[in-house]
Amino acid sequence: MSDFNLVVVADILGIIAFALSGFLIGVRHKLDLLGIIIAASITALGGGVVRDAILNRTPFAFTEYYPAITVISTIAVAFVFRLYRSEKLERKRLFVISDTIGLVAFSITGALLAMDADFNFFGVIILSFLTAVGGGVIRDTMINQVPSVLISDFYGSIALIVAILLLVSNKLWGVDTLQVALIATFAIILRLLAYYKQWHLPKLSPDN
Repeated sequence: MSDFNLVVVADILGIIAFALSGFLIGVRHKLDLLGIIIAASITALGGGVVRDAILNRTPFAFTEYYPAITVISTIAVAFVFRLYRSEKLERKRLFVISDTIGLVAFSITGALLAMDADFNFFGVIILSFLTAVGGGVIRDTMINQVPSVLISDFYGSIALIVAILLLVSNKLWGVDTLQVALIATFAIILRLLAYYKQWHLPKLSPDN
């Protein structure tokens, strides 16, 4: 599988996962139907638009049909299976899992495209990070809450770890489908473990 195909596959997985997490966020905040669709769409496509703008190319969401079709299909499936009526605990688990998959998938696309564009070490890390969290930051800002990347346990750190692992892998062996899959699996497990174990990065307090 070529690097381009890896990016497309990771993009589709990320869009599905983030569209679902955006849908669930919209339901949680009692948005109307249009609000839910906007929340799902921005979460799924926002990071990719930011990524493509930095890469100085027309955002893929404006030139390809698969992003919009994927978002619409995911929202339709969520309605058909009535995920908005799921029990609170089940819906929370579904949100965490889908958000984690989206985070890792978009971290990968950002890093791969940055490496393909010959970005330096910091450029790869920053583009991976912005691709992964961009949609969620825009969504959270719209619904008037602090972006989860600023307060959530080990969230943005996963994007940084993914980018560093891909850089190391590319330097030592090159990047192929198997290595990307292994890195993605590790990152997903790490994020879920951090969530359920309630791992947090240190926080500074003005009282200390």
